[in-house]
Amino acid sequence: MSETPVWVHNGGILWRHRRLLVRVFLIAAACSLTLAFVIPKRYSSTAMIMPPANTNSSSVMIAALAGRALGGGSNNSFSSLAGSLLGTGNTTALYIDLIKSGTISDHLIERFELQKVYDKRYRIDTAKKLARRTSVAEDKKSGVITITVEDSDRVRARDLAQGYLDELNLLLTHTATTSAHQERVFIERRLQTAHTDLIRAQKELSNFSTSHTTIDIKEQTRAMVDAMARVQAELIAEQSSLSSLRQIYGDQNIRVKSAESRIGSLQQRLNSIAGPSNSGVDVPVSNDQPYPALRSLPQLAVPYAELYRNLRIQETLFELLTQQYELSRIEEAKDVPVVSVIDTPGIAEKKSFPPRTLLTLALTVMSLLITAAFLLIRDRWEQIPAETPQKIFLQQIAASGNRVLHRIPGVRR
Repeated sequence: MSETPVWVHNGGILWRHRRLLVRVFLIAAACSLTLAFVIPKRYSSTAMIMPPANTNSSSVMIAALAGRALGGGSNNSFSSLAGSLLGTGNTTALYIDLIKSGTISDHLIERFELQKVYDKRYRIDTAKKLARRTSVAEDKKSGVITITVEDSDRVRARDLAQGYLDELNLLLTHTATTSAHQERVFIERRLQTAHTDLIRAQKELSNFSTSHTTIDIKEQTRAMVDAMARVQAELIAEQSSLSSLRQIYGDQNIRVKSAESRIGSLQQRLNSIAGPSNSGVDVPVSNDQPYPALRSLPQLAVPYAELYRNLRIQETLFELLTQQYELSRIEEAKDVPVVSVIDTPGIAEKKSFPPRTLLTLALTVMSLLITAAFLLIRDRWEQIPAETPQKIFLQQIAASGNRVLHRIPGVRR
């Protein structure tokens, strides 16, 4: 005679206890259905946003101005560098972290009094419960962020989802405004310093030009060389004329004396223009000589060029900082771009939790499986011979457990 299959044997055991299984099914279904209706309802509200692009227009414009100030040849390199450093990046992960930040959750807890709503003593427990009821998901392809909030009150769920959007915008606005303000203050201080340096450079060049009567070294040198050439030509002509007059009239003639006087005057004028031969030492200009000597101009050219170059540097720096300051003021004053809301949160029409039908079926089926397993294990236990050491050992453990339970007040066998 062949041995009975296991599944047939187990099926027979369950069939013999079919009434018990039916009772368990009805009781489990009733309890599960009751539990499904006792669990508080939850409503979900969803918002979809698209974070703004990660661009910095003021930095790009400042880089362009700097490239233009440094010349046309370096403008392209500056533009390419600005484009590589200030390119648009994926900021979705950053905004997800901002949404989950403690700053936003603390503001929502205070705004909606969630400690009372969730019946929590500590704020950290309230924040954890709010985090459990908040879901933030990201679409990898489009970068769209979905914020879903669950709550027992459908209106509060909508308000919490909208609160996340409001707090995110406030946080972005505060951060961007603070950065723009710090940038504007820094450039303003640097501009004041550059303005002071520019005034000092102007005064230094002005004082040098006043003390040495230098306006434009190149033009003054050209003019003095021309003047010296004319005086020297007149001097040569007078000297030739003097020689002729001496041969005709002698040294004591009035015309000879007059020619000698003109030659002396021209020679004095020529020496005045040329300057002393030992003009290596800087000699200040006297009242009867309102211009620097020709021999002193090369010596004056070096400090004059240095002062003039310093003045031009300070002027260029002041102009560039003025442009940057105006851009920073515009950046601080304009509205900060906020996140683009694709779907605004609305009031839920249907509950999102609990799924009563699924919960009832799951608990009922689980109760039946547990009961069936208990029946099969009990039947297997009864088939084990009483003299088996393993069974005797387990019975001793059970007896010890019963004795311990009997010692507990209110516990009956």
